[in-house]
Amino acid sequence: MSIPIEYKSFEEIDIRLKVLKLKREIDQESMKLHFNRAKVDLAPSKLLLGLGSNFTQSGTWRNMFIAFVTKKVLGMLRKRQQKEI
Repeated sequence: MSIPIEYKSFEEIDIRLKVLKLKREIDQESMKLHFNRAKVDLAPSKLLLGLGSNFTQSGTWRNMFIAFVTKKVLGMLRKRQQKEI
């Protein structure tokens, strides 16, 4: 269990919120990157080169999993943002 952070001013809160927003944006971009890599790895031209070696060497299984999780997380974030509006 984490210890709650105590802030002494609104400026500290604003700074923390900016940091958290930037971290979220970085994570979203990272998820988009993994999703796009998985799409490229699953392109028909790549699949025809050799399913076995292509999947094991390029980390396609990992990218497929990340793409799946990314799609779910981004969907949840979009729903949350729509509810806040």
